[in-house]
Parts: sequence; structure tokens; C-alpha cells
Amino acid sequence: MRPGDVGVEEQIRRDFAVGWGRIGAAWGVAPSTATVQGYLLAHGGPLTESEVREALGLSHRAALIALAECESWGIIEQDEPRRVGQRGPAARAWVPVGDHWEWFRRVAEVRKVRETDPVLPLLDECRTRAAAAHAHGLLERLDELVAFVHLFDIGIGTVVRTDPAVLARLFDVLGRLDSATIDRLVVRLAALPEDELAAAARTLAGLPPGTLRRMVNLAGSRPLARMLGSRREVPD
Repeated sequence: MRPGDVGVEEQIRRDFAVGWGRIGAAWGVAPSTATVQGYLLAHGGPLTESEVREALGLSHRAALIALAECESWGIIEQDEPRRVGQRGPAARAWVPVGDHWEWFRRVAEVRKVRETDPVLPLLDECRTRAAAAHAHGLLERLDELVAFVHLFDIGIGTVVRTDPAVLARLFDVLGRLDSATIDRLVVRLAALPEDELAAAARTLAGLPPGTLRRMVNLAGSRPLARMLGSRREVPD
């Protein structure tokens, strides 16, 4: 359908869906699936299969597959059936998961279940076989690779377990910091001995919320920063 055949808002929705589909690969989501999600996000729904099909120029089969895949990822949900036109029974309709951080968490969860979880036992088995074969050079390389994958899995698992509202707040904090501050913080943390940093994290995790908040407020005070000798790095 040509741009002139639809209203301005509808064309924007369709163009947004196409763009959303193009970044689907970055999440591990098929472009057609991400396109359907993008259209539902821009529209708000509820929409039936025929409405999605017509808007995106999909075949009946392609639309059904994309909607089913969106459901399996947990990024859209079925709504009350609705009637399209004057005749015929009400058809199934879908709405997008409105909480952006919730569907982000669901995508991470599905990717972990589909892609990482099945592979980890295989990688561990390869490492075990290399150790049994006394292949020291290979074992050394696999030790590093397998350790990296397990650490990455821990990071993804943390996202999956975290409440979407908490994720939103954490990323909101990052959004309030300039790039130089974030880079400097990462460098400072990376310079600390791993054992000390892990011990500090365990201590902070065990503190009562009120105590932790007082520590954060104290750390953010300009007088403390100057007292600790970081006068030049305290912004005016």
C-alpha cells in the first residue's frame, strides 16, 4: 500500500513497525516478529490477525506465525475477542505488553532459555573431556571461554530475575549521568581487587534499606569527596 493510501498517523505507525523490525535481530527476535510487536506498540491494540495482516502487508500464514511467535516471546498478549466489520463472529485480538521493561525482561528470559541454557552443559562437557585427556593447552583456552559464558549467563539471569520497575529505576539513574561520569565509575570499580569489590557488594546487599540510603547520601556529599582528596573531580 502506497503512503498516500493511508492517513499520516497510520503511515507513521507502519514505518515505526518496519524500523522496529530491523532492530529485532539485535534482540535475537526475527524481524517479522519484531515488526508485528512494533506495530502493536505504536497502535496500542487490540488488533485482530486480519488488521495486523492488512496493515503490514503480510499473508494470513505469516501474520499468524508472527503473532504466535510474539506470544511465545511474551511481548504481546491476547485480549477480549473483537468483531471486525458488520458480519462474522468476533475474532481473537492481541495487545502489546505495555510495560517496556517487562517485555525487555521477557525477551532476555526467552533468549536465555532458548539459546544459553541448552549450550552450557555442552561447553562444560567439552571442558571436562579436555581435562580427562590431559590436553593442557586446550583446557586452558576452554577454561577461559567457559568461565566467560557462565559469567555472561549470570548477568542475563540477573536481568531476568529483576523486577521490571527496579530495572527501569536503575537505567533511569544511568540516564541521569553523563558518559564521562559513567566511564570514570567503571574504571574506578574495575581497578579495585575483585575480592574486595565482591566483599563490599555482599556487605551492601546485607544492609537495611535505611542504612544503605544514608551511606549513599553520604557518598554523594561534596564535603566528603573533598575530605577524601578528590577535590578536582567534584563537579561545580
